[in-house]
Amino acid sequence: MAEPHRFGFVTLAGPPNAGKSTLMNHLLGQKISIVSRRPQTTRHRVLGIKTMDHAQVVFVDTPGLHHDEKKNLNRMINRTAINSLSDVDLIVFMIDHRGWSAPVIRSLKQVINRQCPVLLVINKIDTLRDKTKLLPLIKESSELHDFVEIVPLSALNLDQNDSFIDTLIKYLPEGPPGFPKDQISDRSERFLASELVREQTYLQLGKELPYESAVEVTRFDQQDPDFWNIDMIIWVERSTQKSIVIGKGGQQLKLIGQRARVAMERAFDVRIHLNLWVKERKGWADNTSMLHSLGYSEE
Repeated sequence: MAEPHRFGFVTLAGPPNAGKSTLMNHLLGQKISIVSRRPQTTRHRVLGIKTMDHAQVVFVDTPGLHHDEKKNLNRMINRTAINSLSDVDLIVFMIDHRGWSAPVIRSLKQVINRQCPVLLVINKIDTLRDKTKLLPLIKESSELHDFVEIVPLSALNLDQNDSFIDTLIKYLPEGPPGFPKDQISDRSERFLASELVREQTYLQLGKELPYESAVEVTRFDQQDPDFWNIDMIIWVERSTQKSIVIGKGGQQLKLIGQRARVAMERAFDVRIHLNLWVKERKGWADNTSMLHSLGYSEE
C-alpha cells in the first residue's frame, strides 16, 4: 500500500540565536533566511517549503521570542513571532546545550499553551565536548513539558536528506501539497536581496552596528533577465552610526556592497549591479508608518 502524502506547517520557535534560520536553511538545502551570530537577526516570518514525493513541509522561520520591547520595532517583531505559533501542525522549540535560563523558560511558556504538539530540539551539540552532559538536560527538559520528542542535533551539520525531516513529517496530517512543487519560499527576490544586505551589515560590523538599522529597496530593475540593477538605502538613527556603516573613505560600505552582491549573484544566478546609500532618520524604529513602509508588520 502506498504511503499517504502529508502536508503541514512546522513553526521553528525559541529564544534569539537558537539556530532556527540555520536549521531551516540546511533542511531546505538552500538559503532562505539570513544568519549571523547576532540575536534577533530574523525580523520577519519567512516560509521555507520543502517538497518531497511523499510530503510537503512548510517551515515557518520566526524571530526569536524575547521580552525586551522598548521600541515599536521590537514589539512588532515579537508579535510576529507569537502570531506565527497559531494555526500550525507542529512547533519545533529550539534551545542549545546551555539549557534553560529564566528567559528561555518564559519563551517556552508562550509556546506550550497552544493546542499543538511541541518537539524540542537541543541544538549546537557539536560545540559540546562532553556529550554525557546532554542526559541531565534531556531529563530536565522532559520535566518542564511533555514534548512529543526531544532531539539533540547540530543544525550546522544537518543536510536536507537527514532523517530529522522524517521525524517531523510523521506529525503532519495527510493531505495534498499546498504549494507548487517548485516554490521554495513565500518571500520575493526583492525581499531576499534586502535581507542579504542586512546580513552583511551584521557580519561586517558586528556589535559596532546598533540594532536600530534597516534596509530599504528603492529600485529593483529586472528588465534585463541576466543583469539586475538594484538600489538600496541602509537606514540608521544617528550620524555616528552612519559614519560606522560608511567607514573611512567609504571602505566599510564598499565591502558590505561587494559581499552582498556576491551573495545575491549566488542566490539568483544573475549578474547584479548594486548601489548602496546610508541615510539617517532619528526615531525610525518607533515610527509605525516607516516600519510599515519597510515591510514590518504583525503577521
